[in-house]
Amino acid sequence: MDWGSLAGLAIALAGILFGQWIEGGRLDSLLQPAAFLIVMLGTVGAVLLQSGLHTFVAGLRMARQAFVRHEHDHQRVLREMSKWSMAARREGLLSLEKFIAETPDPFLQKGLRLIVDGVDPIKLRELLESELDAWERQQRLAARVWESAGGYAPTVGILGAVLGLIHVMENLSDPSRLGSGIAVAFVATIYGVGLANLVFLPIGTKLRNQVIEEAARRDMLISALIGIASGDNPRLMEERIAAPAA
Repeated sequence: MDWGSLAGLAIALAGILFGQWIEGGRLDSLLQPAAFLIVMLGTVGAVLLQSGLHTFVAGLRMARQAFVRHEHDHQRVLREMSKWSMAARREGLLSLEKFIAETPDPFLQKGLRLIVDGVDPIKLRELLESELDAWERQQRLAARVWESAGGYAPTVGILGAVLGLIHVMENLSDPSRLGSGIAVAFVATIYGVGLANLVFLPIGTKLRNQVIEEAARRDMLISALIGIASGDNPRLMEERIAAPAA
């Protein structure tokens, strides 16, 4: 669990609530179910229309990654790939088959399997880069779901404010109903802007950065796998993947 991300979200929300309390405002005045439904359902509908169901669901599933710490043991990968390189040079490429089940990384598993199958290094690079491009494209689209939500939410919040004001204008003759309409109008704007800038956009940006980092890591692994398939010196292969370990 990435406690820093959770703490950041908690601090942002606490700052708003604490500021409301210091100014003498009532915290329950921020709880407006009608405004919340307008903003959330409006934003969800707009993002779903833009992204499509498959990408939208993928984006929702991807959200948990923003609150999970991603750490790659580069030293362990370096040792393993050095071992694979030496085994390939001493015993042949078929000796790498015993290592396929030992690695938990599906991308590395596929790379090793292609090497064992005798795929030419040039073809191997083409296949792995093609898979990397497809994976990165899908992941970027999923992360964009949250960035899109951050773009739509403030506008939907303004729509909620306009609806609240319309409700106010319709009930000018009944002062007892004016307060609820005004509350929905202003709180809808708060929900839209707050959710966009405190939740949706930060999650979307973090997920996009994670995709960029993972794509760079996989690109480095491709170079190392090509080196193993080509029979390069293990020291040369180690230098190719040593930089991320720094």
